[in-house]
Amino acid sequence: MRQVRRAVNRVLLGLTGLVLLGAGGLVLFAGLGPQTWRDGLPDGWPWDAPGDVLLPAADRTRWTGTGWWWPVVIAVLAVLALLALWWLLTQFRGRRLREVLVDTGDGEGALLRGRALEDVLAAEAASADGVHRAVAHLTGRRREPRVRVRLLLEPHADPAGAVDLLGTRAVAHARESAGLPELPAEVRLRAVRHRAERVT
Repeated sequence: MRQVRRAVNRVLLGLTGLVLLGAGGLVLFAGLGPQTWRDGLPDGWPWDAPGDVLLPAADRTRWTGTGWWWPVVIAVLAVLALLALWWLLTQFRGRRLREVLVDTGDGEGALLRGRALEDVLAAEAASADGVHRAVAHLTGRRREPRVRVRLLLEPHADPAGAVDLLGTRAVAHARESAGLPELPAEVRLRAVRHRAERVT
């Protein structure tokens, strides 16, 4: 999902940049370019004078009298607004820490892959009794990472015990193995959906 989001970001940013660059270049060319440049434009070129506009009044009001125009305009703008909102939210959601700086004691340090630390944390958290599944995400900075853990608990699980074991075992082991002075953790608990058991 992260690679897909990164690819979408690059494509959208590239296309947006090209469109804006092209539109800005055309406006500058038509408004500020020398008359000799504008004389060399091909026949039918829409903008060849400083006073020209992007859309003439006739083009802007051509379809406003029809019944389908405004619903289509509103629908298109709503879709564009939702896509822009989705794009904005994806920038802040799930941003993981790729590397953690480990102090090796020689002044150089080493880089530990964030995904590897997440996998170890999740595996150890999931091994606790009553934990159906665990997912860990590292955030923050390389020198000061933070971890967010989601625990999916079985019906018989003890939530307080699961959180205590996570802090004293999984998070503590991760902190010690990475040589971190502290590793703040945020835990979210969720219960597994299950059918009600029939008692006879």
